[in-house]
Amino acid sequence: MEEYLAALTTKIAGILSIKSEYLVTQPAELRILADMSEEDVREFAKRHGWRVIRRLGGRQIEFYNDAGRG
Repeated sequence: MEEYLAALTTKIAGILSIKSEYLVTQPAELRILADMSEEDVREFAKRHGWRVIRRLGGRQIEFYNDAGRG
């Protein structure tokens, strides 16, 4: 699980370095996040300076750079 989360972290960070948001819709990526509690996902995002929003009952998860973090 940790290696998959590390790979997902790298992917999200790379995309957020060039775009304002990353929308997770791939089933494999969603499974990684689904194994985590809502609080764990929020803490994961916070640790990396991101904001997270769940859409469509959790079938889509969006990550954004947290502009309030300075």
